Amino acid sequence: MKSFFKSVLATIVGILISSAIIGVICAFLFFGFIGIILSSSSESYSLKNNTVMTINLTGVMKDRVIPNPIYSYLGLDGDPEMSLTDILAAIKKAKNNDKIKGIYIRSGYFSASSSSLNEIREALLEFKSSGKFIVAYADDYLQGGYYVSSVADKVFLNPQGSLDLHGLSVSPTFYKGMLDKLGIEMQIFKVGTYKSAVEPYITDKMSDANREQVSSFANDIWASILKGISDSRDIPIEDLNRLTDTLPAFRGGDFIINNKLADDLLYETEAKQYLKNMLGLSESDDLYTASVTDMQSVTDPKESGSSDRIAVLYAEGSIVSGTGSSDINDRYLIRQIEKLRENDDVKAVVFRVNSPGGSAYASEQIWKAITNLKAVKPVIVSMGGYAASGGYYISCNATKIYAQPTTLTGSIGIFGMFPNVEGLTNKVGLTFDEVKTNKFSDFGDITRPMTTDEKVILQQYIERGYRLFLTRCSEGRNIPMDVMEQIAEGRVWTGKQALSLGLVDALGGMDDAIRDAAMIAGLSSYTVSEYPRKPGPFDEFFKTQKDEFATRTLKEYLGGDFQLLKTIKEIKDLKEQDFIQARMPYDLEIK
Repeated sequence: MKSFFKSVLATIVGILISSAIIGVICAFLFFGFIGIILSSSSESYSLKNNTVMTINLTGVMKDRVIPNPIYSYLGLDGDPEMSLTDILAAIKKAKNNDKIKGIYIRSGYFSASSSSLNEIREALLEFKSSGKFIVAYADDYLQGGYYVSSVADKVFLNPQGSLDLHGLSVSPTFYKGMLDKLGIEMQIFKVGTYKSAVEPYITDKMSDANREQVSSFANDIWASILKGISDSRDIPIEDLNRLTDTLPAFRGGDFIINNKLADDLLYETEAKQYLKNMLGLSESDDLYTASVTDMQSVTDPKESGSSDRIAVLYAEGSIVSGTGSSDINDRYLIRQIEKLRENDDVKAVVFRVNSPGGSAYASEQIWKAITNLKAVKPVIVSMGGYAASGGYYISCNATKIYAQPTTLTGSIGIFGMFPNVEGLTNKVGLTFDEVKTNKFSDFGDITRPMTTDEKVILQQYIERGYRLFLTRCSEGRNIPMDVMEQIAEGRVWTGKQALSLGLVDALGGMDDAIRDAAMIAGLSSYTVSEYPRKPGPFDEFFKTQKDEFATRTLKEYLGGDFQLLKTIKEIKDLKEQDFIQARMPYDLEIK
């Protein structure tokens, strides 16, 4: 028996020791794997003479992208995301670096706001002013890619490719018919004739007011796009509109060339040989290229090492209150603003806003934080594709506001929605009873329609919120209240229209805002720093947001259908967020 227990004990000890050894080995393998990935992602890049910088327009463009090398290595990136700020910084460095001789634009399938496209276009035009060349190539040009590529000295198209110009359309989805069949009624409270975010839930088509505003901003954006192409390709705007109405994507390469939309039909190998010729290289010589990612490790010879900083603070996405969101979370953003206010090295802040709005309550809290920051140092707003409704709310009290001509802004109005599912519960045979102590004890019960008294109280609540919104805008922009009331009404304006109305101060991009911030702060030399700070790769890998892995995996497998899932999530977020919303109706992307 004694020997038996010794054998058992020895076996247990052996198992424990083996498990420990295996655990240590696995740990070494795991961290070795992570180390390999991180070292490969941080390899330094050495820029060679006679280099061409390449810009690959593919995927989804955001103002700022924080890459995760672990996901990249595992192939879970899904549709690639392009960083607008990285592209702009790379173009600026390429202009100032003598080793870069030109830029090669490779246009693919991607989506971006018209304002993002315009910022890239303006940066490319500035690059061309240095005397360096730009060459563009695509197997197929989508409308947005062609708008950017049209600045090139030479625009090449694959002989079997296409060039898409079709104009703009805005096609909202209306849910009322579906809700009626389900027995769900959306009870609406709003202020603003043009505040149309609620329309999909209460009607089956656009109202006349909404159709008016959508037509206005869509035509204004299209006019801006046409003017850019016209100036670069020397094609009259009237001719471009005529060509657009012929659907050139289906007309063949000869039609494209004969109408001066492109310069030649070349395969990509021939386009790259053209680049070699531009550089004085023979066919057998290597063509040195630098990607936007490569350029991140290249220093700008004109950058200052000053301790004085201009901070660029990013606010991108829907505005939400509380914690745990990847969008504009009011508590998190306010903490960032407070840190910048207390940082003596930060002499001015460029507040980059790219938001269609969201929670009215959260917008007010962020407005207050920006107001406190402005009392200490200049705050210059740079509007991206959207700075509307809540996005305008958080911008309106800045020292100065920049917008792109095609930025969608304004939409000064608020709304609230309460569902009534009584019809649905009746259909499935559910009934309810209650006992209450006070008149409004059951307020918010979605199993019955609201009473008249409840509706009156809520409408008054919405109107008070709207008056506060108007006051913030009127005082922030120094526009009389009676004038602001006419501008507001929930109407969406383009940046160009907003400039004429006094809602913004100037048209321009992020670089313009940074230069102006430095001038207002009295800085001749400065360093630009981005906030929130980008987390390290280990932080990205071990971050606790539980939905990140699932999101990236779904993007990988759903492809283009992921946008539908994103829309469903936004509806879910809207349901879970504050009752009072300051949000614009539509996202408009140029595809």
